[in-house]
Amino acid sequence: MPRKLRLLLLPVVFFLLLAASLYLGSDHLSHQIWLLVENGYYGALKGASGVPSGVSSEELPITWDAKPTPNTPTSTVPVPVPLNVGGATPTPTATILNGTVLDSYVKAILDPAVTDLPRLECPALNTTRYDPLLKNIIPDHETNSGQIDYFFALDLRNCLPLLPRLLGSIVEAIRFLGPERCALSIVEGNSPDGTGEVLAALQQAFLDELPGLAHYYFYQHSLLDPAEGERIRRLAELRNLALQPLVSNLTGHVSQNTTILFLNDVAACTEDILELALQRRQLGADMTCAMDWTYVGLDPTFYDVWIAHTINGDSFFEVPADGNWNSAWNLFWNEPTTRQRYAGHLPFQVFSCWNGATAISAAPLLEGLRFRSADTKKGECEQGEPQLFCKDLWFRGYNKIAVVPSVHLEYSNEAAEKIKKLKGYTGDLVRDKKEEENKIEWAGPPDKVKCMPTWDSQFWRPWNETLIQEEKGTRGETEGGA
Repeated sequence: MPRKLRLLLLPVVFFLLLAASLYLGSDHLSHQIWLLVENGYYGALKGASGVPSGVSSEELPITWDAKPTPNTPTSTVPVPVPLNVGGATPTPTATILNGTVLDSYVKAILDPAVTDLPRLECPALNTTRYDPLLKNIIPDHETNSGQIDYFFALDLRNCLPLLPRLLGSIVEAIRFLGPERCALSIVEGNSPDGTGEVLAALQQAFLDELPGLAHYYFYQHSLLDPAEGERIRRLAELRNLALQPLVSNLTGHVSQNTTILFLNDVAACTEDILELALQRRQLGADMTCAMDWTYVGLDPTFYDVWIAHTINGDSFFEVPADGNWNSAWNLFWNEPTTRQRYAGHLPFQVFSCWNGATAISAAPLLEGLRFRSADTKKGECEQGEPQLFCKDLWFRGYNKIAVVPSVHLEYSNEAAEKIKKLKGYTGDLVRDKKEEENKIEWAGPPDKVKCMPTWDSQFWRPWNETLIQEEKGTRGETEGGA
């Protein structure tokens, strides 16, 4: 073959290989790209030299080079890029699933006995443990009367392989809690893998199989792309979209006692979801979070380190200015009480968390709280929207935020199986725990919280910076006007 012809064919072959890898590639690639975007610390899994200590380059996931985003800790690491960047306007959903494949996904979500599609294996639900969740949240209501006690919210992108496990667990939870007491809101964005098609098909499926939920399933497709423009602001908008039906469509059906169960695209068992709801109720907490993990080598690393802060205001593990995660094994190194409770699988109070899945009181949302980005014009520390959400919870008096360390999550079926074997399934970890052991002596906020706009720029700020200024400014205006 002439050399010129070979040179011309090389780009074509490369493009076809790339397209095939994206179309047929692992769910690990798709979830890493989107979840690293969503959680706000692009590429921070690498150490100062570009590779975590003790991990060979062959063990690392595929990385994507791009310009760093100023709002996130990037330091010395490249930035993963969502699949739809490059100037093209994303289409609502590419049709790639034929009827048989689409039907198999819907059946797998609705019926845990269907095992045609791979999913994380989960234990049978201990219904006795979660019976307290069946009690009406408003005691004087003998019948439900259209009251929504549990509102499930998700933002999903390109996570087709996870849907049988993730949505299957949510459906099982809804069946257990009572479909007439639940609502499900999903926002999907830019998913050429068929995720959107499955989510749309569930509308009719719920009508047939779960009529109590059919009118409370809210599915939206969004073209918002966090890779374009102000990323944290767009992520906040996506989270608010998922919560929109709570405040716009369900007026009169939700109350301050309603629990919001907001999940990332994680491989979660039904018991993981219900445990967060149960602990929120038993602890009297305003928000409870799981522990989420990622595998970049042989050992797992706690994932949400940019968002999660202990009750002393520091990160869950120390990340030095060069951005390496060599201390990821040393969780809660400067918070001994938290460290002890974590080791004993007992809930512990934190300043902020998200960690893959959370149970939140609907009260602050009904009072007007929303996800947002930092008010940089007033000098507010640049941080992720879940941390700002927790900060605003504290400021509004919702100061009972806790992590439930018996719930361990990962972002693919395969890695979730590994983390469950290593850390334990939720049911096994809580089996011998008494409710009294879980009780938390709630404390006030720390004076200061570590701000990490980038790994090489870390400093401490008052936990309520800019918010206290707004409060003083409002009071001054009121007094001046009087």
